Amino acid sequence: MNRCRMLLVALATALGAAAVLGSAPPARAEVHVNINIGPPPIVAAEPPDLIMVPQSRVYFVPDPQLDVFFYGGYWWSPRGDRWYRAGAYDGPWRVIGRRYVPRAVIVVPHDYRARYVRERPIPYGRWKREHDRWDRENRRSHRRWEKEREREFRERRREDRHGDDRHGEGRDH
Repeated sequence: MNRCRMLLVALATALGAAAVLGSAPPARAEVHVNINIGPPPIVAAEPPDLIMVPQSRVYFVPDPQLDVFFYGGYWWSPRGDRWYRAGAYDGPWRVIGRRYVPRAVIVVPHDYRARYVRERPIPYGRWKREHDRWDRENRRSHRRWEKEREREFRERRREDRHGDDRHGEGRDH
């Protein structure tokens, strides 16, 4: 009888354990992977045409899909709150601190596309051959241009801080 009793207790224990385990939700193994790769890469499939910002040594790509400038031997692109820099139009692009972006690029007017819409695009091959000479020739007018843009830039920042949204369209680099 003792053996029968032990068998019944073991069976009751097993049934009780099965009931408890059977009613519990299945355990889940979860793995979360979050890789922040930033904004989409800056891609120019072919050498872009460029437009010179008059009286400056700053050039921009007229394609509205590419917010890209050339100045001082580098390509510059604002993407959200970050700036990127590359040695060639097709990269590789690297994040760079805003304090390292040349002032001449930062003070380009926020409405530069509309403001310089009548300027003729320069094919990349011609620009590559001649931009050094053009930069040397424009050095003096560039200094004057940069001072004027710096004044506009400071005025726009002051208006933005005071809630004046007259310049609401466009972007501040």
